[in-house]
Amino acid sequence: MGAAGAPRGRPGGGLMARLFPRDGAVGRAVDLRLLRRLWPFVRPQRGLILASLALLLTTSAAALAMTWVVMLIIERHVEGDSSEGLGVLLAWFAALALFEMLGRALGTWTVDVAGQNALLGLRSTLFRHLQALSSAFHDRTPTGRVVGRVTTDIEALQEMFSSGVVTVLGDVIFLCATVALLFTLHWQLTLAVLVVVPLLIGLTLWMRVRVRAAYADMIDSRSRLNAFLHEHIVGMAVVQMFTRERRVRSAFGGISGDMRDAQLRSVSWESVLSASTELLSHLTVALILAYGGSLLLGESLATGLTLAALFAFIDYMRKFFVPLNDLSLKVTVMQSAMTAAERIFHLLDHDDFIPAPKSVVPLPAARGAIAFRGVTFGYDPAEPVLRDVSFEVAPGERVAIVGATGGGKTTLLKLLTRLYDVGEGSITLDGVDVRDYALSELRSRIGIVPQDVFLFGGDVLHNVRLGHPEISEAEARAAADRLHLDQVVARFPLGYHEPVRERGANLSSGERQLIAFARVLAVAPAVLALDEATSQVDTRTEHLLQDALHDLTRERTSLIIAHRLSTIRDVDRILVIANGRLIEQGTHEELLRAGGAYRRLNELQFVSDR
Repeated sequence: MGAAGAPRGRPGGGLMARLFPRDGAVGRAVDLRLLRRLWPFVRPQRGLILASLALLLTTSAAALAMTWVVMLIIERHVEGDSSEGLGVLLAWFAALALFEMLGRALGTWTVDVAGQNALLGLRSTLFRHLQALSSAFHDRTPTGRVVGRVTTDIEALQEMFSSGVVTVLGDVIFLCATVALLFTLHWQLTLAVLVVVPLLIGLTLWMRVRVRAAYADMIDSRSRLNAFLHEHIVGMAVVQMFTRERRVRSAFGGISGDMRDAQLRSVSWESVLSASTELLSHLTVALILAYGGSLLLGESLATGLTLAALFAFIDYMRKFFVPLNDLSLKVTVMQSAMTAAERIFHLLDHDDFIPAPKSVVPLPAARGAIAFRGVTFGYDPAEPVLRDVSFEVAPGERVAIVGATGGGKTTLLKLLTRLYDVGEGSITLDGVDVRDYALSELRSRIGIVPQDVFLFGGDVLHNVRLGHPEISEAEARAAADRLHLDQVVARFPLGYHEPVRERGANLSSGERQLIAFARVLAVAPAVLALDEATSQVDTRTEHLLQDALHDLTRERTSLIIAHRLSTIRDVDRILVIANGRLIEQGTHEELLRAGGAYRRLNELQFVSDR
């Protein structure tokens, strides 16, 4: 059974592995290439990082000095049987202990502040990058996986700041200082006990390979778990309606079980390494006692070893093993951070952008003139959705687009707003190719009311304004009132300031659609695009919309994708799309007289409505 895939025998395991594939291998503990890429985010915090390193070194020096003070107390006042100067040494010990406590607290706070500031910049850069990526990227990338980059992977980098680079550097200096003090106390004994260090380093390197493989499986399972959770929590109503709880629960258990197994493998190897380090520490103390004791019992002054020095030697060796014992944890933290950085920069390296204009083109006043000329497009270039589509829409003209599901109607609007770019041909707005517009300028001229309305956290009025600072509350209210939204919010205690629940759960489909219309009316675009915007509107809400909708479309160029043909009979022109081609166009009466595809659609709908 592979660690990364769903185990055999678990229902849906193979399907889950296909839907939520592996996310990549774990990185090295230290990758200079990734550290160089992280440096621009860390560089502004270098003062705080240097301060935290200085605090770490001084507190480590204080810890080493405390052992030396205790050695002097034993040597002068226990072995020497004198109390003169004891108070001074005790005061020094207390001062060093207080300094170490305060210094460590301040050092930890300083490095955490530096880390959080650096990661704030990285997180903001990552989010800006996600906003700039094209719809094609977001359509093919699981949302849970993207969220994991901005949350879980960033947290792994924070662990690197807290327990990684700074502490590892401090530990190296601490170990060197400790070895120097050990040689000062007794060089022969130091050489004797340091023979265990190569054993420990070899054991750590051997264990690290095993930990890396287990950790790779763990982070992969975590990423797949995030994607699975997001999809099935958002779609929980569908799961419940089709009674798929048991199968989904089983699939979740498979992915969650993979994560648990990988975590346990990682923990088991780390536990073995920690226990082995602890064992070597105890054996080293035994060796010190055996060899050092024999030197003391030999009562040879030439050895230069005293009882006080032997105590200090043992204490220093215990301190020496503390960072070595933490080495496995710090290696894991660094591996986690490098893996997270690899995944973050892999995302930042995605260049799936809608290209910006190569040069600044003078833009005419917004009138709403639209022209499609020989447009061919496919989400997969080998399978075109639109084929050689050409038509023009005059400023202020109301044009409906009808046809069977999957014919390419919504794709026309995506191309107009440059969510995607055309494969062949061109689209112009007010005589300028849409590819020559800055995206913000192009999309400010076109207001779209989609079939599936997305509402954000905040109140009703916030969702109407949608963060546009230039739209005042009074203007937003006026737009909403014009669409009779005031009648909808009248049932809420807070009216327009009623909080909207997640995904607009406290509003009906039709009421959410009204808010989407109000959004567009508030910004007053030159072009209005309705993508089956009234398909989910109930009879009461549709009645509220009719008068305002006629006014709304009469004032500006309108493209109306409609399924219910009864709603578009009074438009200026109707385009009929079939299999990606424009096959008919004309008024409602003209198309009925022609006896073509539109007439057949109309007859079928008339029969189904009876």
